[in-house]
Amino acid sequence: MKKGYLSIIIIIGLTIMTATALADVSVTVYNNNLGVIRETRPLEFEKGLGRISFIDVPSLIDPTSVGFELADKNKSVAILEQNYAYDLVSPEKIYSKYLDKNIDLIDKEGNLYSGTLLSYSGGAVTIKGKSGQIQIIQMNQIVNVNFPELPEGLITRPTLFWLYNSGFTGKADCHVSYQTSGLNWTAEYVGILSEDEKALGLTGWSSIANNSGATYKDATLKLIAGDIHRAVPGRGEERYAMKMAAADVAMPTAFEEKEFFEYHLYTLPRKATVADREIKQIALFEPASTAVTKKYYYEPDKNAKKVRVNLEFVNSSSTGLGIPLPAGRTRIFKADTDGSMILLGEDRIDHTPKDEEVKLTIGYAFDIAAEEETVDYNRISDRVEERSFKIKLRNHKSEDITVIVNKVLYGDWEIIDTNFEFVKEVSNTARFEIPVKANGDATLKFTVRTSR
Repeated sequence: MKKGYLSIIIIIGLTIMTATALADVSVTVYNNNLGVIRETRPLEFEKGLGRISFIDVPSLIDPTSVGFELADKNKSVAILEQNYAYDLVSPEKIYSKYLDKNIDLIDKEGNLYSGTLLSYSGGAVTIKGKSGQIQIIQMNQIVNVNFPELPEGLITRPTLFWLYNSGFTGKADCHVSYQTSGLNWTAEYVGILSEDEKALGLTGWSSIANNSGATYKDATLKLIAGDIHRAVPGRGEERYAMKMAAADVAMPTAFEEKEFFEYHLYTLPRKATVADREIKQIALFEPASTAVTKKYYYEPDKNAKKVRVNLEFVNSSSTGLGIPLPAGRTRIFKADTDGSMILLGEDRIDHTPKDEEVKLTIGYAFDIAAEEETVDYNRISDRVEERSFKIKLRNHKSEDITVIVNKVLYGDWEIIDTNFEFVKEVSNTARFEIPVKANGDATLKFTVRTSR
């Protein structure tokens, strides 16, 4: 074999114009793996038919959603055809494109192998030399590969290729909008419970995850809170139609919030960079404080032994809050006597408008025990039966408490005997409020008649 060293340089030539520089970009992020991007870029056109490549788009772009318009309404460009190329360059892709074609390989010893590529798999390359011999070269021995040219169809970055018809020659600012998946945001709340457990200091953060395959530098950042409806594509549906972009929403330092259609729109007053493969957190609103109430729930049909602890408040201005709360995770802390922060529990809230109640499940009470027992059963007829229940609550705390007992009952029911008053919370639930003295106990007794 011949010995030698071959330097490989692959030159990619484009015969069409390329649009790269961004003058302005806005990013609107939704709660359901969706982002809407609107860019302004200066593009160079030639009068008549031409082609241009629009690069630096996210790899998860929805090409069917692309919108295009010129900033200068006195000029005209029509997009006649669009192709989205996303088959990116990689050694595996180049090898696969060169099957049954000639390549040159150089190993660590400087040996040159020339021939037709037969396979590339299992950590080895198989070629057929000019004399017909089959040679297998281990990949870890190869230091250089010569491919005569970049295979057709492979590109270095996801790119939109446009065929256009322009009424002028020259440069023009163009607004381009599109949807992409891989963008998502959630609200994250941190609550600090006061020492007397009657007030909650609340801070809201937006957590923005970008896995779209692109970085949006110095962008106007908007967040949509709400559940939008999205159409499901029909089977085999492929659309590459261009359409006019929707007008961007101009908005005046945490996020600034306002109602927008049936949703809430949050706009960051400053520019921000949303980098690919990054989670960015930005304050959602200024810290606020609200009055809260701690409540205890015993639900024997869900948890036979434990009493649940809730923190509840009304999201109103009269209690100190009164702002729309997007869906997200809430962490509740309380400071120890030495200032250490102790995590009390976590819960998720749904989108909550102002003046609505928020109920946070914090955990289960350590010093409150509960148990339920069926003490009697009578079958009155084939359709009527009676059951008697006893629920015992034991309070080992040094303070009086009230435990809310929610008992699920089925069929057409009525409570015919009870030692505590109740309300029909919903059609299948009786709600009792049972006071329990400090270091004491209380017993709820009731009989239910059920008809089927």
